[in-house]
Amino acid sequence: MGFRVLFVCTGNICRSPIAECLTRAALAAVSGVEVGSAGTRTVAGVPISAGAREVLRRMGAEVGEFVSRPLESEMVVEADLVLTATRRHRAEVVTRVPASVGRVFTIAEFGALVRAVPEGLVMRFLEAEERGRALLAEAAARRGMVRVVEPDVVDPIGRSGRVYRAVGRRIAAELSVPLRLLAGGTESASN
Repeated sequence: MGFRVLFVCTGNICRSPIAECLTRAALAAVSGVEVGSAGTRTVAGVPISAGAREVLRRMGAEVGEFVSRPLESEMVVEADLVLTATRRHRAEVVTRVPASVGRVFTIAEFGALVRAVPEGLVMRFLEAEERGRALLAEAAARRGMVRVVEPDVVDPIGRSGRVYRAVGRRIAAELSVPLRLLAGGTESASN
């Protein structure tokens, strides 16, 4: 079955594919985690933006034949964790599937909440799927208790390569601790 992570942004051609591809790269050797992405206002089959493709190339992540997918309620229902680019996307996901409220976060919000989790609460589990469920439970338990300075990741579409690179770095930074814990690594092991 696995632990399913869904990334959501507007067009599914910039932010959510960057997050999906970085996550796939970080978890390439990890079984038990499925990753996907979708857009709230897109059509199926649009290629990833050139700026996002370049950012991922520079970061060493494979893009492959990525094309956009429109967000469907079923995707949210099937996902264990939904990470959105902005609060607006988070609200849209929860409006579509109200029962998902406890497992939908912005990327930045989830990153901040997970950084507040004592690693032992997650690392005691041997399987990535179990670690994912522990991360979700611990993050949800800390919601409202951890300050998130900037919960939204800006949309780089139509902007400079510098903005795309900043967005890529931001997404990578926010996901670094959650991905390390999902993969079973500890802070001391990564130093």
